[in-house]
Amino acid sequence: MPGRVERRAEAKDARARGSRGDCSQPRVGPWREPRRGKPDEARRERSGFPAPDETAPHPARASLWEAFLSRDNLARALRRVEQNAGAAGIDGMTAAGLRPWLHRYWPEIRRLLEVGTYRPLPVRRVAIPKPSGGERLLGVPTALDRLIQQALLQVLTSVFDPHFSNGSFGFRPGRSAHQAVERARQSIQDGAAWVVDVDLDAFFDRVQHDALMARLARRVDDKRVLRLLRRYLEAGVMADGIHQASEEGTPQGSPLSPLLGNVMLDDLDRELERRGHRFVRYADDLMVYVRSERAGQRIIEGIARYVESRLKLRVNRRKSAVAPATRRPFLGFGFFVRHGEVRVRLDPNARKRAKDRLRKLTARSRSISMEQRLQAVNRYTVGWTAYFAYADTPTPFRELDEWLRRRLRQVRWKEWKRSQNRRRNLRALGIPERAAREWAGSRKGCWRVAGSAILTRALPNAYWQEQGLQGFSDPYRRFRDATRTAGRGPACPVVWEGPG
Repeated sequence: MPGRVERRAEAKDARARGSRGDCSQPRVGPWREPRRGKPDEARRERSGFPAPDETAPHPARASLWEAFLSRDNLARALRRVEQNAGAAGIDGMTAAGLRPWLHRYWPEIRRLLEVGTYRPLPVRRVAIPKPSGGERLLGVPTALDRLIQQALLQVLTSVFDPHFSNGSFGFRPGRSAHQAVERARQSIQDGAAWVVDVDLDAFFDRVQHDALMARLARRVDDKRVLRLLRRYLEAGVMADGIHQASEEGTPQGSPLSPLLGNVMLDDLDRELERRGHRFVRYADDLMVYVRSERAGQRIIEGIARYVESRLKLRVNRRKSAVAPATRRPFLGFGFFVRHGEVRVRLDPNARKRAKDRLRKLTARSRSISMEQRLQAVNRYTVGWTAYFAYADTPTPFRELDEWLRRRLRQVRWKEWKRSQNRRRNLRALGIPERAAREWAGSRKGCWRVAGSAILTRALPNAYWQEQGLQGFSDPYRRFRDATRTAGRGPACPVVWEGPG
């Protein structure tokens, strides 16, 4: 509990605030005029926050609000925001500029939080294309609001996460998409050959604030925390310079959005458990595994009624379906049966999206050096393979490698430009004079030449390895071996089994 001096200071601040009028917005920051008076010198604490008062409550006795504003929690949140980086919000301040800004202005922001007058700024509207077509609307909060939301997330996770269903895997500590895929694979292996693929129509845009706040209040009794969460829900959106009020929905892109989504859908998880269904949910992707098509049709109707009547959400019946489990992808993976065992394969749509991305990275119109191009390609291929190496089918990775090397050979051929340079480079790479002269003057397009035996011989796999290309197959083997070493004893060679 605060001491007498602190209580008097708070009362004095409240009287002063009443005499100055509305203080619902912070009066400092890059988008507002700083308060008059001599500015405080920047503090030198590594976390960016002032040292805690000697009268701060012991952690064991701290309330949720006090845990949220504790120095350790805020320091962890600041480090996470800086690691995630991300685009700037409507105020233009980046994550890199947040720490020095906090050295000067955090005491004022904390005071506004403590007295309950802090108002979050609207999020910046960003639209990104969806893999299935259309656009996904994201909301980019300011760097300061990302910090506050991250600090809230860290304390609220310990309150809600232990009570979530075992069938929920999305954005939870200690759980991953690979675990969700394994649960789905095991369900199929156990005889659930049909799947109910439930698509929630614009889930994050349709969440009703009152319904969500009621579910939050079941486990959070601190009114200050609930009030701040409500203000973030109602902060609104800034689109094309116009502020739009938020009457429903939780903007995707904020740190709190995944947790709020899990809180909202936890009732659905419990209902599915109560009915004895085998299901896997990752965020708003829900798959229910059943033994027959008839059971699936009955279940999808029951889920639609529950979602629309109890959660006030909408099921997209056009995208939802009851189908054989091996025909519906889940989180970029599919399933197939070989020798009586259900295995995981790469979804063809995931491979198509990878090619679309690599076409942009290897476009001939990009005027960058091959070294820079390979660095960008490696960043993408290694990260992509780290996720999709869970698939049991190495053939798609080998095929992607072959296609990628052909794209790079096309770029190299284009770089050589004139026939004289092409002949000289082909000769330097070991091609006989006659063949080098013939291909240097060829009128064939770059893509056709890139697939020819001559250029494949001149620029073989070893050439690209020397240039630093990592591709798909080598990272796939490394990740598979590491997984087997970590979870299944000594590593063994990956068996190349052909197309999946």
